[in-house]
Amino acid sequence: MKKHFADIITGLRIVGSILLLFFPAFSVEFYITYLLCGLSDMIDGTIARKTNAVSSFGSKLDTAADFVFMAVCAFKLLPLVNLPVWLWIWIAVIAIMKGTNIVLGFVRRKKLVAYHTALNKTTGLMLFLLLFTLQWINPTYSLAVVCAVATVTAVQERCYTIKTNDK
Repeated sequence: MKKHFADIITGLRIVGSILLLFFPAFSVEFYITYLLCGLSDMIDGTIARKTNAVSSFGSKLDTAADFVFMAVCAFKLLPLVNLPVWLWIWIAVIAIMKGTNIVLGFVRRKKLVAYHTALNKTTGLMLFLLLFTLQWINPTYSLAVVCAVATVTAVQERCYTIKTNDK
């Protein structure tokens, strides 16, 4: 059980992410579940390292949990935010870049590739904190900053995917 504790926490993030679909955005239940999902993302890797349970499966599960969490949050929150067209296009371009990075990594290595770089973690933290800024900062400005960092992150991933040859 100790060896799988981190994976269980990561799996609970997927469950929590799905629960977000059933709570009204910005409700107390939404915020609590959102915070628990974020907390699980911060601690699962640390627990895996401390219990000597780091695994390829755990890394892939973490990436899948991150994807589900971000997709659910985008589905729930983006329709509620009034954004200019250029920002929607930028978000779409980043999503396409991230998607093609996944496909390219799979084609090159015959496996799913995920990079847990400092820049990727920074982007994730910025996206996570974004929810808490929506009431005080114009979303156009805060999302533009996050998009800038996410673009650099996607380019970094592309470079790693192209340069790294670990079949």
